[in-house]
Amino acid sequence: MNKTAQSVWENCLSFIKDNIQDQAYKTWFEPIKSVELTDNALYIQVPSKFFYEWLEEHYVKLLKVALTKELGKNAKLLYKIRMENTYGNKQPFTEQLPSANRVPMKPQEVDAPFKNLNPELKNPFVIPGIRNLKIESQLNANYSFDNFLEGDSNRLARSAGMAVANKPGGTSFNPLLIFGGVGLGKTHLAHAIGVEIKDKYPEKTVLYISAEIFTQQYIDSVKKNNRNDFIHFYQLIDVLIIDDVQFLSGKSGTQDVFFHIFNYLHQNGKQVILTSDKAPVDMQDIEQRLLSRFKWGLSAELHQPDYETRISILKNILYRDGVEIPEEIIEYVARNIKSNVRELEGAIISLIAQSSFNKKEVTLELAKSVVEKFVKNVKREISIDYIQKTVSDYFQLDLETLQSKTRKRHVVQARQLAMFFAKKFTKASLANIGSQIGDRDHATVLHACKTVDNLVATDKQFKKYVEDINKKLTL
Repeated sequence: MNKTAQSVWENCLSFIKDNIQDQAYKTWFEPIKSVELTDNALYIQVPSKFFYEWLEEHYVKLLKVALTKELGKNAKLLYKIRMENTYGNKQPFTEQLPSANRVPMKPQEVDAPFKNLNPELKNPFVIPGIRNLKIESQLNANYSFDNFLEGDSNRLARSAGMAVANKPGGTSFNPLLIFGGVGLGKTHLAHAIGVEIKDKYPEKTVLYISAEIFTQQYIDSVKKNNRNDFIHFYQLIDVLIIDDVQFLSGKSGTQDVFFHIFNYLHQNGKQVILTSDKAPVDMQDIEQRLLSRFKWGLSAELHQPDYETRISILKNILYRDGVEIPEEIIEYVARNIKSNVRELEGAIISLIAQSSFNKKEVTLELAKSVVEKFVKNVKREISIDYIQKTVSDYFQLDLETLQSKTRKRHVVQARQLAMFFAKKFTKASLANIGSQIGDRDHATVLHACKTVDNLVATDKQFKKYVEDINKKLTL
């Protein structure tokens, strides 16, 4: 017998009815209608957005189990939301949203060993008390690998993150340091690894924390004279994720305590994941012994997304929000916003909001006005390619000459200026700058920056070069 949307949904309902109270069933499941069945995806219609959100928050696991029994492990659930009389339309229309199939992270319970005389172990997140500590993972379940789209710009970091999630503490990627510029997805990927680990290993204690909060907790522990309890608490963690580790710069006390925690976790096969806006080699005021440990595992850089990845990201956002817009508009936004994922998301969300709030159809003209305002309102991110072109044009050189191995003085100075401005205006690592400007190493870039600084202080003509190029780049 061929399965239909109706038959599949009726079988799901009979299973659901046996597993929840009658009142809940009548309230939340009787109003639902089955709409369509395609391959392994069932479309159901619900009366409102609130209804959809309630089902996703309270019954997503039950729905998943029921649907898997009917359609197999690859079963998908999609909602069609009936929107009545919106904007004065006579006819209702439907909005389509996929099921996230995610439930909020549950607190983690840990039995804490007591080696000291103090009967209470201070948990920086919870009021201290009994031996059994409840530790919130601080993970955002919406940041998953499913919505972290793979592209050339992030393939290494994403693959390494997946390997760590499959075998935390058991790979050579320990620590895993994810670094890159603003808005490229470092925090998203860090959360995704933690969420995946909790899915695969529910017994493991995972903790996500920013370096700023970690520092504040350490300062509080010193004030309250319980530094050892602070260290002991962090030694209980199986997977420690520290975001924006560059904020430890210049904080010697916090670096010292993190050094001891890191050593303990690493020696005991626990996983450490770090994010930073700089590569280890570019971090200032971080103790050498910590930097050397950051390099023990893998440092994976996130780059600006390429055009194809930007298209995929936009389509994924639209699919997630149940919105359809023409292909040419998606391509227009992807072509004009290149700097990072956060700005890309901001632009498409602004476009959707403009359309719905002002009751306008999404057109290319509307997209142009939104993108133009958006790009003007965000700080323009200057690329290394743009810097090289600007410097080459200024000195009337072609790009190949600038990047060549020639040692002619005027070409060398132009190349050094390109490296200097790349370090000043981009978040790229010295190694990345060097590889893009003539395939040099990070030591050459460091030398170039020092040379430019010295010449600015001693050579008036050279100082004018720097000022002119700086104006061109910041106009």
